[in-house]
Amino acid sequence: MLFPLCSSANAQQPKKIPRIGYLGIGAPSASPARIEAFRQGLRELGYVEGKNIVIEHRYAEGKIDRLQAIVAELVGLNVDLIVSAGPTVTRAAKQATVTIPIIMAYDDDPVSNGFVASLARPGGNITGLSTLAPGISGKQLELLKEIVPKLSHVAVLWDAAQPGNPQAFAEINLAADGLGVRRQILDIQDPKDIEPAFRAANKGHANAVLLLGSPVLLSQRRRVADLAVKSRLPAIYGRPEFVEDGGLLYYGTSFNELFRRAAAYVDKLLKGAKPADLPVEQPKKFELIINLKAAKQIDVTIPPSVLARADRVIRERRQ
Repeated sequence: MLFPLCSSANAQQPKKIPRIGYLGIGAPSASPARIEAFRQGLRELGYVEGKNIVIEHRYAEGKIDRLQAIVAELVGLNVDLIVSAGPTVTRAAKQATVTIPIIMAYDDDPVSNGFVASLARPGGNITGLSTLAPGISGKQLELLKEIVPKLSHVAVLWDAAQPGNPQAFAEINLAADGLGVRRQILDIQDPKDIEPAFRAANKGHANAVLLLGSPVLLSQRRRVADLAVKSRLPAIYGRPEFVEDGGLLYYGTSFNELFRRAAAYVDKLLKGAKPADLPVEQPKKFELIINLKAAKQIDVTIPPSVLARADRVIRERRQ
């Protein structure tokens, strides 16, 4: 008598555990809260690292020339997808693969950067989250006006070629016209431009400084924060890292929330969704961070109404 082949052997085969790559530009110690937010997002969706998902972490440790090699490692491991922690690593991943899905944990302007065809229909192997939030730069200027009631002249430090900055500057102009604030534009293309920019701001009698996105400024953030204090200029920054390293104010996208939301893209892609069809998500949560030590150093009093709105208050400078 012939018996049908038993399929239990197939059923007992171990289920493939998804393997994802996490790619960072700095050291893991530079952004532990973001990494933990990403892990938290995975846990909320039922993923337990080492049990039903494997994360291959790779970090360039601030050395851009290392990116090509560590991305190649992830591609060689045949990971199911790559999570890129910022535009620089997204570009490296894009150059390394057109088949492995890439999730941007954040990007200033993914369309202008050439990562997606549009926010609604990315069209390739990249999707994820953007920091694009209309009106933020104008609100930053309004916040400076609350802290410096006599604000009449703001120095804007920016990189004119940085995606997203032209739109941000247009928002600043609109808000400044309404507030009666003059603008002084100072272009930063190189670290050597930073000190002359602060000297020019002082010479131009600026009451405050607003910094837009710039890889150069971000890489020199502690020096920038120190110069703002030395120049006794209240400053609002485009990244929370500046305030963590001694700057006065940050208002903008909650980066931890973006990294937590990146886990939702991991879940969707592992369940069969295609990055080309997953819209890029814009920020929904914003935060205000205030460094009271910096305020004391430049003799600025933060109004109680502003302090009450703060999501985080830093009282001691991070060492």
